[in-house]
Amino acid sequence: MLDRYPTLKKKKTEVYALGRHISLSADKARRVVDQIRGRSYEETLMILELMPYRACYPIFKLVYSAAANASYNMGSNEANLIISKAEVNGGTTSKKLKPRARGRSYAIKRSTCHITIVVKDISLDEYEEKPLFYSITKPR
Repeated sequence: MLDRYPTLKKKKTEVYALGRHISLSADKARRVVDQIRGRSYEETLMILELMPYRACYPIFKLVYSAAANASYNMGSNEANLIISKAEVNGGTTSKKLKPRARGRSYAIKRSTCHITIVVKDISLDEYEEKPLFYSITKPR
């Protein structure tokens, strides 16, 4: 086949920060993450500082880390960053037994979660055109 059309290669514009085994429930972390998804970096920091939930502090640290990764790896300005993807997955659950009356035991479950924050630089959101090469392959 003769490949006549140039392919567009997307520049790398996204950087992520991953927090694993954070000791809070995934549902409680999702309540906070749903509020910041799609917002700008500076607006996200303001929202996380003012929300009254315990999950805000680890998410704040992850957003800050993702922005530091973007400025170090891509040289991005923090004013151009948006939270393009934020997800919370369930982690491992540690279990311990608490002794109860009459020789019984009661299981206590301590859940953890994994949080991924992906920031995107909107100033670099362009396409880079690859050089046009013709490749001829034999049909089979």
